[in-house]
Amino acid sequence: MMAITNTQSGTNVHEVADGIYRINTPVKFEGGMTFSFNQYLIADDEPLLFHTGPRALFALVREALESVLPAASLRYIGFSHFEADECGSLNQWLQAAPQASPLCGRIGAMVSIEDIAERAPRVMADGEALALGRHRLRWFDTPHLPHGWDAGLLTEETTRTLLCGDLFTQGGGSELPAVTASDILGPSEAFRARMDYFSHARNTHEMLERLAATGPTTLACMHGSAWQGDGAALLRALAAELDR
Repeated sequence: MMAITNTQSGTNVHEVADGIYRINTPVKFEGGMTFSFNQYLIADDEPLLFHTGPRALFALVREALESVLPAASLRYIGFSHFEADECGSLNQWLQAAPQASPLCGRIGAMVSIEDIAERAPRVMADGEALALGRHRLRWFDTPHLPHGWDAGLLTEETTRTLLCGDLFTQGGGSELPAVTASDILGPSEAFRARMDYFSHARNTHEMLERLAATGPTTLACMHGSAWQGDGAALLRALAAELDR
């Protein structure tokens, strides 16, 4: 069941997999375009927040997160790549969670986070696993997928959830369901066609196949609905679209 944590903004929380919560804030831009920003909280012995949201959303996201657990209990603040909606409020979260560390890949640490963050990052090597308690994460370097030399993604192996960042970005706001089993490839490809935010890296197909091989059943998208189903097939369908 989705819980609204702020009636003015529409910020809400929904458990998309066992112990994994989607925090969603719908927004409307000038011209009427609707969009949404999602963060994912993994509640465990060592809780992790994936994506921080931009600085302007910090208070809303913190309010939502604290409907599940205290912000001070966070141990990791993770993100795919250096961008405002990925880690814009990183230092605000590090202040709110004094025992937390940024979590990112080697390139992200080297080119941005070791300088920008108020605390040293926990650097993840490609393929490295991290146990939070009953959840177990694995980091995959995905340079330039969908953009950013420093990009990487996390899988949660217990629930077979892929924290897939900007893959399958869907336009739309509060009208979208928190979780869907309907087509998201069509809407996300239509959105990509308008914005062209992919980097078109030469080994994109191989990186998507590597993610597909983990057999995800939940895709935790950063923008739009989370998705449940045969994630491997959907990732391979995305690879085919990009190959075109």
